[in-house]
Amino acid sequence: MAKKKSAAKNSGKLTQAQKAKVAADAKQVIARNKKARHDYFIDDVFEAGLVLSGTEVKALRLGRASLSEAWIEIDRSGEAWVVGMNIPVYAMGSWTNHKPTAKRKLLLHAHELRELAVKVKAKGTTIVPLELYFVRGRAKLEIALAHGKQEWDKRETLRRRQDEREAQRAMSQARRNQRR
Repeated sequence: MAKKKSAAKNSGKLTQAQKAKVAADAKQVIARNKKARHDYFIDDVFEAGLVLSGTEVKALRLGRASLSEAWIEIDRSGEAWVVGMNIPVYAMGSWTNHKPTAKRKLLLHAHELRELAVKVKAKGTTIVPLELYFVRGRAKLEIALAHGKQEWDKRETLRRRQDEREAQRAMSQARRNQRR
């Protein structure tokens, strides 16, 4: 009988509990900073945990947050903080509600903090938040070392994307015509 159970596991069929675990472990995106990828060249990407209060987590679970005006600071003591991230007040909260745009501490490994601190000292390099999401019930913030684009860089990127889209359309149209 034990052989049948192991055979069922290896056959590729997932039980209901296994499917639920896979779904719970999946990345649930709350907010993206699309403007960051437009305004900056992204160099290195890091995943950081966040120190949050209960009402902040509840507001995030409702899918309410904004990263558009947020940035990352590293203070003199070597800790990383996200500033300007807006998590609206939780409607069902009481007098213990949080401040929507408070500074929030980021949780990173010491070697990552050192690397970020050294690279940010270089002229033109900054740390920007890219994405806020939940993984296995924990709020995570994807941050990146970046340097700013000039106006012509932004136009070049848009032009390149448009050319790629047009090439894809032309190829798919040619395939459709070839099948007929």
